[in-house]
Amino acid sequence: MSTILITGATSGLGRYIAFELVRSGHLVLAHGRDPGRTERLVAELRTEGAAEGFVADLASLAQVRDLGARVAAAHTELDVLINNAGVGSGPRGSGRELSADGHELRLAVDYLAPVELTRALLPVLRANPPARIVNVGSAGQEPLDFDDPEFTRGYDGFAAYCRAKFALAAHTFTLAEELDGTGVSANVLHPATFMDTAMVREGGIAPMTSIADGAPGVLALATQDLGTGGYFDGTRPARAHAATYDHEVRKRLATVTDQLLST
Repeated sequence: MSTILITGATSGLGRYIAFELVRSGHLVLAHGRDPGRTERLVAELRTEGAAEGFVADLASLAQVRDLGARVAAAHTELDVLINNAGVGSGPRGSGRELSADGHELRLAVDYLAPVELTRALLPVLRANPPARIVNVGSAGQEPLDFDDPEFTRGYDGFAAYCRAKFALAAHTFTLAEELDGTGVSANVLHPATFMDTAMVREGGIAPMTSIADGAPGVLALATQDLGTGGYFDGTRPARAHAATYDHEVRKRLATVTDQLLST
């Protein structure tokens, strides 16, 4: 049985996955932003199996790093990381928002946070092969503007979300190459299209699928050996945006990412 950290576990897909994994006998480390909701979730999970809660606001890189440090110290046996937490496109017509560090909010939570959390937990994951990193992405992908990565010009919430998910997919492929041979796999997936979540409804979009529809792909990547460096549409191997496979694009992304994380 694995020890699995799930970010964004207090609602939507993360919550559903947490219960499925606990019922299967895994130890679930459930991350949430709100202390009360996280505590209530853990109490519910413990009626089904083993769970522990961790609170952090992923819009703060300091809290992301602290989360990684706390998990690593408390669970040296961690072998699965599911980067699930995210911010959607926001209400239609809403303006550009900033994270605690002054980064564009969707880029910060949907991309920079999982990158930084993964980096913080890599030593533990590498010590527990076979280990797995599962990044919950989206079929909605739009190339990052390297001249304006913070999207200061012509901002659009849905485009910002798609840019962050593009970056997450490209980063996952680079990470998989870097970890090749270490016993740690890294994959990214589109769980399902417009699931019935608060994130989707907030964007004024009519849900097309259920949360249950999005769970099998995440669960498979978290518990089965399905290779590394892959992009999945649900449980099916698929292709991400063509530019995510471009090594020059990925090299530029790595440079920009390091710059953003150091500021």
